[in-house]
Amino acid sequence: MKLTIDDLRALLVEKEYIQTKDFERAVTTAENQHAEIESYLVQNELIKDEQLGLVLAEHYAVPLVDLGNVKIDDAVLALIPEVVARSRGIIAFARDEKGLRIAMREPDDLEMLHLIEKRAGLPVTPYYVTFRDFEAALERYRASLSVSFEKILARLKDPLLGRDERDDAILELMDMLVQYGYQNKSSDIHVSPMARHVMVRFRIDGVLHDVLEMPKELLDPVVMRVKILSKMRTDEHRAAQDGKFRFNAKEEVIDVRVSIVPTTYGENIVMRLLSSKLRRFSLADLGFRDVDLGKVSRASESPHGMILVTGPTGSGKTTTVYAVLKILNTRDVHIATIEDPVEYDIEGATQIQVNPKTGLTFAKGLRSIVRQDPDIIMVGEIRDSETAGIAVNSAMTGHLVLSTLHANDSATTFPRLFDMGIEPFLIASTVTIVIAQRLVRKSCEKCRASYVLSEEEWEMIAEETFIKKFFEAKGFSAKSRPRGYKGSGCVVCADTGYSGRLGIFEVLEMNENIKQLILKRSTSDQITRASKEGGMTSMLEDGLEKVLLGLTTLEEVLRATKE
Repeated sequence: MKLTIDDLRALLVEKEYIQTKDFERAVTTAENQHAEIESYLVQNELIKDEQLGLVLAEHYAVPLVDLGNVKIDDAVLALIPEVVARSRGIIAFARDEKGLRIAMREPDDLEMLHLIEKRAGLPVTPYYVTFRDFEAALERYRASLSVSFEKILARLKDPLLGRDERDDAILELMDMLVQYGYQNKSSDIHVSPMARHVMVRFRIDGVLHDVLEMPKELLDPVVMRVKILSKMRTDEHRAAQDGKFRFNAKEEVIDVRVSIVPTTYGENIVMRLLSSKLRRFSLADLGFRDVDLGKVSRASESPHGMILVTGPTGSGKTTTVYAVLKILNTRDVHIATIEDPVEYDIEGATQIQVNPKTGLTFAKGLRSIVRQDPDIIMVGEIRDSETAGIAVNSAMTGHLVLSTLHANDSATTFPRLFDMGIEPFLIASTVTIVIAQRLVRKSCEKCRASYVLSEEEWEMIAEETFIKKFFEAKGFSAKSRPRGYKGSGCVVCADTGYSGRLGIFEVLEMNENIKQLILKRSTSDQITRASKEGGMTSMLEDGLEKVLLGLTTLEEVLRATKE
């Protein structure tokens, strides 16, 4: 039986897991957004997913299962059809001599339990599964679409295929590409013409993977279809074009940003998938340590000042900014943003899209935003002196400003601002915190195993003085080498040993010592030394700590932090 709001109130409020005012506000907002109340509570960090699961599992008097850490056999999964799984909130995840184990959203649904026992001919043991875990587990029903791709390609090669049928097949092919990319958590889809064929590749966890090889004669119709969807000029083949379209992925609507450029072998397509679901991370989800979370929280609670996030392209800066905005986005503040592009809709915020064709730049948009009576301003990126100057002045006049900047580390941010013509006293009085970051691939939780670093790996570490000192400070040596973790490769991680990404960070919190160095226009090395003396952990140190925790590998950290 589905839990009512009153049931949840009794379980969560009366037992003091959530405060009454927070729960009632969540109920109202979730109803207005037509969202599941449990999902809303977790997404807005009113309670952790696992904690909610334990409370409700205890209520139903059944165990809690984390399907994310269970390898489900395809034959077991198939015992319950996807349509039934979705409609009744139930998934079979294990079978042994004791019978069938099933994860249920409503473990007291006796009718369904008896039906499954009769269908499977086995005793059934119910487990409780949280809403978030259940939704993620449903993706396991998605079989590889490579077979479907091949069928469409075979149809397109048919010389007797009519024009309308050919157009339908091309459209179906594009739908599959985007759907398959979304399901595999791809950030980008590349359709790259080669000398004799066209290669389709997906960027997953920051790495490009070959997915499909198409015959060269299909390039033009695919390019034409993408141009029509993106509202580009179909008669232009010699100039670069940008556009976008929306794709309904059932679970949500995906914004697809498209770039087409002419190359030696034909027009090259890159489609960036902008999923709001993938932006709904908390700071803890991104990989921030508790001590750094405290620094970011203090900075975000300030009514004015600047929070800057730095790193190269593709390092997750925008995701971090959105995670902070998620904390700040309450009914009593007005958030205004200027972005290129707007990657995630923030409910209640005023969001402006940069448009160079109409003269709407970051600087001009920022000037307009200041007149919109905002409390919090987000600038997608500080690219020039004019934007930097307006952002700093906004922070000086009582606004909290969040933005991103291209810099190698946190301390390098200040010389970059000097170069943009910002006076040191303005930087020292406005910047409250600088977050520098990189992304590393996470070791696959399904197939990772621990091992002791080999002598060769230790010798490689010994060549890096800082890394050697780090491990020696932890008590490791050539005779007592540290333990690492690696994925051996499985179905979940596509035999890569990695699944998902997390950030490694260094968080520079402004203090009097740092301010004095800025006023003296000190070098980034001097600021870095002072920051570390004040307790800052470098990105490399943060990454090495995550290696010891088994979250990633030494190779990944070295790859991400190598200058």
